[in-house]
Amino acid sequence: MLTGKKIEKYYGPLHVLKGVDISITQGEIVSIAGSSGAGKTTLLHILGTLDNPDGGELWFNGQRLDNMKSKELAAFRNKHIGFVFQFHHLLPEFTAIENICIPGWIAGENKAKLKKKALELLDRLGLSERAEHKPNALSGGEQQRVAVARALINDPKIIFADEPTGNLDSANATSMHNLFKQLRDELNQTFLIVTHNEELASMSDRVLHLKDGNWLG
Repeated sequence: MLTGKKIEKYYGPLHVLKGVDISITQGEIVSIAGSSGAGKTTLLHILGTLDNPDGGELWFNGQRLDNMKSKELAAFRNKHIGFVFQFHHLLPEFTAIENICIPGWIAGENKAKLKKKALELLDRLGLSERAEHKPNALSGGEQQRVAVARALINDPKIIFADEPTGNLDSANATSMHNLFKQLRDELNQTFLIVTHNEELASMSDRVLHLKDGNWLG
């Protein structure tokens, strides 16, 4: 489904990614582990089309992405990719259900259908009673589940999660990874997760270790 070939990235003289190859299939949960500075987040941003590689190719279901224009990439991201970040990035002035609907609003989806779908996602994630609460009235674990629902609202082919449990306690972190497995089993959802947590990474189907800009071993 998603393939990166010989991905290179430089920041000035710093060679961050050194010809990285990666292939992810539909319905997989893949974790990228490694120490700080190994290039994990840089690779995730390139694979998620948030950043451009300096060399190599990026393909998604037979479509080449690395040579697309920024406007095309923005539309592609909104339709096919969901993101979950460590710090939630929920808008504080919006309720949980409104935050979830934002990607659908951007895509021009019907607002009534979108709200119904958002409520269904909240129910699936055990947050139906929190729909009208703003982020400051939600716990950290609840905020991250809202962020997951937001990532799911446009039925993405893949969700990129950058340290999604980095701000959670151990119980909520384990719950979040179990949620990812549940969504994979029930929806055939694909996940690429960047994490420092080796124990949680081991819950994935595959764990890839990045060191000094390329795979370890």
